[in-house]
Amino acid sequence: MVNFFKSDGKFSFVKVGTQLLVLSALVLGLVAFVGNNKTVTLNVDGKVSSVQTFGGTVGQVVKSAKVDLQAADRVSPSVDAHVDNGSVINVNLAKAVKVSLDGAEKTVSTTAPDVGGLVTQLGVASASELSVPKDAQLSVDGSFVSISTPKTVSILADGKAAKTTTTAPNVGEVLKDAGVKLAAADRASQPANAPVVNNMVIKVSRVETGKTATTTEEVPFETLSTDSAQLPKGEEKVTQAGVPGAVTKTYKLVLVDGREASRTLVSTTATREPVTEKVTVGTKEEPEAANTGAAAPAMMNVAMWDKIAQCESGGNWSINSGNGYYGGLQFDVQTWIGAGGGAYAPNASQATKAQQIDIANRIYAERGLQPWGCGWAASS
Repeated sequence: MVNFFKSDGKFSFVKVGTQLLVLSALVLGLVAFVGNNKTVTLNVDGKVSSVQTFGGTVGQVVKSAKVDLQAADRVSPSVDAHVDNGSVINVNLAKAVKVSLDGAEKTVSTTAPDVGGLVTQLGVASASELSVPKDAQLSVDGSFVSISTPKTVSILADGKAAKTTTTAPNVGEVLKDAGVKLAAADRASQPANAPVVNNMVIKVSRVETGKTATTTEEVPFETLSTDSAQLPKGEEKVTQAGVPGAVTKTYKLVLVDGREASRTLVSTTATREPVTEKVTVGTKEEPEAANTGAAAPAMMNVAMWDKIAQCESGGNWSINSGNGYYGGLQFDVQTWIGAGGGAYAPNASQATKAQQIDIANRIYAERGLQPWGCGWAASS
């Protein structure tokens, strides 16, 4: 209790005045305290809190709330704006977010509080596939968001072509979403982990490896030759006919979309053995028939026949060409004998030049130079 009386019991005005001054100061201080204290709503990246503060500006209020602002942060109202009781301050802190956009990674600086805000900032389609929900908060310490935008993809499978719009990140997911199942041997034109790009074409090839095919092939027979002195030289006689053998070959097939792509030989089975052909070859030498010595008439057209002989046999009147034609004018045996050449020798190569010209003149009288391919030489 305040005593306003002196020690002698008399009332003291001095003491009363002093006490009144102290009381007034207390009252004024209380009024000032109440007037400067404010309640402010602070929203930091979606986290809302009520702050009691004596700060007069936004910056002072944020600092008193122990929020360390950086230059890239976004504050509304501005940091130097005046605050009143009931003011609302919004703070969006800057964040470095690693973004994988359709497989391409980059770091994005954003003040968006959540993934939805980041997607809006990037301007990608709202239907894009996200690795985290849109309402997931972004961390100042770093976040990762994978975004797959809608793409048009063509799928060719089982003889059908289909177009689809997808946000799947890779080919495997596209096929799975489309209900296209791959067997172990099936092949796709793109690997399952390949990233999806717009207007991609994915072709699925159905591969079958369980089928086989068989073929029958001929095996050539061998020929065994045996010399025989009982047959004239050069004559051949087949004593045992050759018969081809046969083998059955089995192949493992690889079919791609029903068509044969390759085959591999897996077994060979002999179904018939070949029979060797046996041939007897004559070695007996035949005695040469001698010229009969018959005289030929006087030679006619000698110059003409010399030119033809030069063309037919190189002018060799005793040549045996080995092809069935004999002498300088290349008579075959049948023509030689038929024209009377047998009176001179068995064939023209054993006759004299005069005898050959005699037979040639006989043929010439009947048929002209038509039998000789080199007849043109006679006129040159």
